Amino acid sequence: MANILSDVVFWLFNILQGLLFVRVILTWLPMIRGGRLVEFVFAFTEPFLAPIRKLIERSPLGGPGMMLDFSPIVAFILLRLISSFLLSLIAGIGV
Repeated sequence: MANILSDVVFWLFNILQGLLFVRVILTWLPMIRGGRLVEFVFAFTEPFLAPIRKLIERSPLGGPGMMLDFSPIVAFILLRLISSFLLSLIAGIGV
């Protein structure tokens, strides 16, 4: 059971990281905007990025005039930390 649960957590976080990576690439290609895939990727990843973006804007490092959006980088780090924590928790419990 622990094996299945850890596989689900692993794949779920990898899919989310993959969608974040696709979003970053899509922001560099403005000519592709408006497609169904692009709308899906943006709609799925925005709930993760919006709170991080707000925190960065409130921090001393950020501000509304920032040229670069660092929220995907912070999201990648947070997702890696959370997935590592959950996987170690699952392994420790031995469900």
